[in-house]
Amino acid sequence: MGADEVLVAAPNDVSSFAAKVATMAITDVAKVSDTADKLKVTVEKVEYVLPAEPKEPQVYFLTNLDQNTALLVKTLYVFEAREGRTEDPAQVLKTSLAKILNHYWPLAGRLTLSPEMKLIIDYNNEGACFAEATAHAELKDLGDISRPSEQHAQLLYTVPGSSNVLDTPCMVAQVTKFKCGGWTLGLSLQHSIFDGIGANEFIKLWGETARGVPLSLTPHIDRSVLKARSPPKVEFPHEEFAEIENLSKGEGVDTSEDIVYRYFTFGPEQIDALKKRAVEGDGHEVQSCSTFQVLSALIWRARTRALQLVPEQKTRLYFAVNGREKFVPPLPEGYVGNGIVLTFCMTTSADLVDRPLSHSVKLIQDSIKMIDDRYMRSAIDYFELTRARPALTASVIITTWSRLPFQASDFGWGEPVQTGPVTLPDKEVVLFLANGKEKNSISVLMGLPSKVMERFEESLQV
Repeated sequence: MGADEVLVAAPNDVSSFAAKVATMAITDVAKVSDTADKLKVTVEKVEYVLPAEPKEPQVYFLTNLDQNTALLVKTLYVFEAREGRTEDPAQVLKTSLAKILNHYWPLAGRLTLSPEMKLIIDYNNEGACFAEATAHAELKDLGDISRPSEQHAQLLYTVPGSSNVLDTPCMVAQVTKFKCGGWTLGLSLQHSIFDGIGANEFIKLWGETARGVPLSLTPHIDRSVLKARSPPKVEFPHEEFAEIENLSKGEGVDTSEDIVYRYFTFGPEQIDALKKRAVEGDGHEVQSCSTFQVLSALIWRARTRALQLVPEQKTRLYFAVNGREKFVPPLPEGYVGNGIVLTFCMTTSADLVDRPLSHSVKLIQDSIKMIDDRYMRSAIDYFELTRARPALTASVIITTWSRLPFQASDFGWGEPVQTGPVTLPDKEVVLFLANGKEKNSISVLMGLPSKVMERFEESLQV
């Protein structure tokens, strides 16, 4: 345990479960960065990379599942020097990027709006942004990159004027070389082009191209399999897009001031205790549950309690379900696009916080069960008719990176020794990250107003 990690003290009368959960490590993100005086990065060169085989300017179709994911996902990969490798990693990655863009050419385009006000990719030979930089530091000076800091943000180039996701590069990469011979890859990818599975497949194939080995799968770039039906057929109410009336005031659902970020790390013992509590909860609603289900239930419940929402306030949990195998037929192997479907649970604050953890888990399990081909096709068609967007009042979004194979990226220097996010999530977003050498612990990264965060920590024990 690091010097900045503290243990939550368990009251004398807590249950065995609470005593176990109370030993999770809590880290204030503001305290984890000690690189301020060590990490100084100079950007040496910025270029725009096109596919090695020229493509004609054209418009690239995005499905309705891609429409609500217009954001840039920023990640960082750390590679150590490798004995016998004298090549410049920036040159290796830039050359191989041009080759892999033959398969992933929309990444060299720009996100824009069609006349129908839907997101599309305008491919006009503008290219993916590639930056080369030098760090006046050693890799060891980075510290733990799973915990974002302003200093780590230097490792990913910011394109001038790119505050809006429209008309800005869909891909930005920065290779930063360190004095020790190690290097980092900072990567920004447009979520409308990829879900997490697709993005990791791209990085894996980019690495194979850099190593000069045959591609292990063929990217499937045709998205027409997920076009809306004609005419659209909406078979479900799709309350994931419904507005929620804000009945709560004060420090509750709408505040954005004084946000503090913290990590809550749950080890195998704590996770097992949570699962046992859910299965043995009042009413025996749950026979078994996954790590994602029980941690999501715990966080949603504790966060709702900490916000002190009025009992009748509706609250909603959003999360994504992998629909790739649930479509009929399943999406093709190597599908380039979003195969994830946004689903939700919604109930009142009182129903959530006054009932046992098992009830919250059951809500999540029921929402997962409803995701099938009919529901997903209905959601696609619903957006076609309404252009609806998720409403965030009294809502929280949980996104999990803990099962994504970030370690599979090998450009010839072996697998990365560290991976992590570059930026902190929005206040409505909770991020699950794998933690520890065995990746069997989960770190939960989230932000709340400081007073609410204090109550959240207390609510984890209830």
